Amino acid sequence: MEFAFTEEQQMFRRMVRDFAVSEIAPRAEEIDASDEFPSDLFRRMGQLGLLGLPFPTQYGGSGADYHSMVIALEEIARVSGSMAIILDAHSSLCCDPIYRFGTESQKQDYLVGLVRGDQIGAFGLTEPQAGSDAGATRTRAVFDPETDEWVINGQKIFITNGSIADIVVITAKTDQEKGTQGISSFIVEKGTSGFKPGRDEKKMGLKGSVTSELFFEGCRIPAANLLGKENEGFKQFLATLDAGRIAIAAMAVGLAQGALERAVDYAKGREQFGQPIANFQAIRWMIADMATEIDAARLMVHRAVWRKECGDRFTKEASMAKLFATEMSERVCRQAIQIHGGYGYIREYEVERMYRDQRLCSIGEGTNEIQRLVISREVLET
Repeated sequence: MEFAFTEEQQMFRRMVRDFAVSEIAPRAEEIDASDEFPSDLFRRMGQLGLLGLPFPTQYGGSGADYHSMVIALEEIARVSGSMAIILDAHSSLCCDPIYRFGTESQKQDYLVGLVRGDQIGAFGLTEPQAGSDAGATRTRAVFDPETDEWVINGQKIFITNGSIADIVVITAKTDQEKGTQGISSFIVEKGTSGFKPGRDEKKMGLKGSVTSELFFEGCRIPAANLLGKENEGFKQFLATLDAGRIAIAAMAVGLAQGALERAVDYAKGREQFGQPIANFQAIRWMIADMATEIDAARLMVHRAVWRKECGDRFTKEASMAKLFATEMSERVCRQAIQIHGGYGYIREYEVERMYRDQRLCSIGEGTNEIQRLVISREVLET
């Protein structure tokens, strides 16, 4: 078993870290305070090849492996959770299903522009009545043979990149009698008649990331925009979420790593009772626990990626990594604030932002309660 990154992966990590430190970190607080999507940094990620990491070069991708994707997410989240979730939603949730289930024509028409950063992608799954029970979707798609179009009606909520997306992959019921076996996936373009974004949500954290409602009212799309086979959307989005959970876990590790580093720097510089607080056992033990949990979570993330890259089933490992890493991140970010004391509670210090940003990680891509159901099912039924 190999625990070391290859030389190429180490070089890649250094490249992403340099980009994150030099270009994202100086603007991380501004991104959070302004509540605005940093479109220039998004395009910059496209120029660096970060938006198309796991996709072949024939579609404009970098031709890298999924290990590179989680490395990038961790390094970017280390300085900005907003930029990490933008990358995750765009690449893991929108680009990935088009690559895995799309036709060659769909890949050329949509994937190429997305991985270059010419277009922004989103994934529309959640609805007002369909959150953890994603199979309860009420959005409907009915085929009109006279026009060779699908007609979509429904609503999506909490969609990352939603209102600014040029391309959205959505799910909709195509057979009301088949339950989860009657759901299909579709590609919808910005500007399509009957498709319009609703409000952008005001959030606790990840404020540079746009989270929106989407409405479909008699939205007509060509028959060719069906993604994959009809009525196989449920299987498709489960597979998409498996990979997405690894991505969220990597993001949680990055946020925790960033919080730990700031707590260490603060502990070394802050003096009380005539010495740095880093000398006190209480602080040292907190830091030891934080570092240990981060390392354990990182290993779980890369184990899940390893199984994915090997072509093995990785549902359980992805859910375990997501569950442990996101709850670890909450503990580490909370302890980082505690080490900062009163300063940790004010916006001048970055750990306050990191604590807010990590909170979404245990909710998105399937709540941690759902992860426990997935894990227990995998353990008990295999």
